Parts: sequence; structure tokens; C-alpha cells
Amino acid sequence: MSFVIHGATGAQGAPLFDLMLEKGLDARAAVRDLDKSGGRPAVLADTASLPSLEAAYRNADGIFVHLPQVPEPLRVEYAGNILTAIERSRPTRVVFSTSGAIVDEPGSPLQAGEDSAIGLLLRGLRDSGVSHAVIAPRLYLENLTLPMVIEPVKATGILRYPIRADLPVSWSSHADVAEVALRLLTDTSVSGIVGVGHLPGLTGPQLAEAFGAHLGRAVIFVSQPPEEFRTELEPFIGPAAAAIASFYQALSERRDNVIAEATSAQALIGLSPRRVADWLKSV
Repeated sequence: MSFVIHGATGAQGAPLFDLMLEKGLDARAAVRDLDKSGGRPAVLADTASLPSLEAAYRNADGIFVHLPQVPEPLRVEYAGNILTAIERSRPTRVVFSTSGAIVDEPGSPLQAGEDSAIGLLLRGLRDSGVSHAVIAPRLYLENLTLPMVIEPVKATGILRYPIRADLPVSWSSHADVAEVALRLLTDTSVSGIVGVGHLPGLTGPQLAEAFGAHLGRAVIFVSQPPEEFRTELEPFIGPAAAAIASFYQALSERRDNVIAEATSAQALIGLSPRRVADWLKSV
């Protein structure tokens, strides 16, 4: 069985790619330049190049897709190329991660719009007739390792993040997503949306408590203004930081950011996310 993994050299795809290689599966990193694959199994698959995607997807048993954090017009272009390649090459299975976009709350003002890149992929996959599943995490624990977040924790015992202190969130790690993706790529019996994250959701003070226990010191949670977070994040990801800050601003008006239990990985495939304490030990 052969699998093409988008983002296999990045934060989201690498844990899945490594896990599949550990399991002895034929996983190939989707790369723009084969000379930069570092000697790892790879295939030319540039989201900006439809011919390369078609060739990479042809005869593949599974594709793992997530969209990069780039300006939305580019994401829409990439989503269109990915969908066209899927429709033409007909891989056996596609697993798409929404990377935190909300897709399981119809009618919610934060539900990904049909004209967005995420909405385009969701609709296109449904219409393609190709077997697929959609991984729907909320917030990644790895966000808390950004330098402007983790350094104050270590220096002053303050965990600053742009959510309300009382907002429950279904946090998950990239490793949690990798385990769910592996199951969904190799077991086609589950289709549709599969939420990944803690149930019940965890609040900021609960995260701070876990950090404190891990560090052996008191840690407190402080809600950070989203605009301030944007200015600190922009040097790392560029203009895409503005959309992320807008998302956090919208979250400030919500009751929670928690996955639906009925479509959770816990309910559908029996996989639960790591405890924050265990995740901290791993990183």
C-alpha cells in the first residue's frame, strides 16, 4: 500500500509520516523538490502544480492533505488543484485535516464558509465519490510551544494565550492527529467528520496547572488580547497571522471550542488524545 503525505516535512505531517514508516508502510513525502527530501521516501507533489499532483495521486492507496498557513487566495488555489487531481487520479482513500477550522457546527458563525478553501475541499470531497474522512481538531497543544508563549512560562510562570480563561477547548497534539490519520487511512470503514481533542474541553487555568506540575513551579494563565498575539505571531508566519488573530477574536464571544462528542475520535474509532501531562513529557 502506498500513501502520499502532504506536509511530511512540517509540524503536522511529519508525525504521521514518521509513524507510518515505523509501521513499515510505504509512505511518501509530498515535496516540491525531490533534491530536498533528505533521502527520505518522497514524491514530487507541489500544490501549485496540478500535473505533479495528478502523477503523485495516481494509484495511491491513501492521501493525507492539509492546507498551509498562507493567504486565503493561495489556499483556494491549492484546494482547487488538490481536488482536480483527486477527481482525475482517483486515489483509493483521502484523509483531510482541517487544521483547526470549525466544520462540525452548521449554522455557527465560525463554521468554515463554503467559498473558503476548507469549504471547497469539504464540498469537493463529498462530490468526488472517493472514499474519504475529515479530521477536525480544534487547537493544537504545539501552539503553546511558540517562543512568545513558552518563554514567559519558563521565565515568569505566566502562560499567556489569546483565549478567555473560562473557555473550554478540545486541545490535541500533532501526534494525536497522526494516530487518528493513520487509522483512517488504513481503515476505510469510517467516513465523514472525525473530531480530535479533549472531552470535556480544557480551560486556560487547567493548562497552566499541567505546565506547573511539569515544571515543578506555580504557573498562572493570563488571557492575551488577540491583536497583541497577532503582532507576536506575524514574524513567524507572515500575513496569515491576521486571519488567526481574527479567529481568536471570534472565539472570545463563544461559550466553548469543543468537538462534537457523537463524531469524536473517541466515539467513532476508540482513540483518545494524550493527557497534557504526557504531551509535555514528550516535548
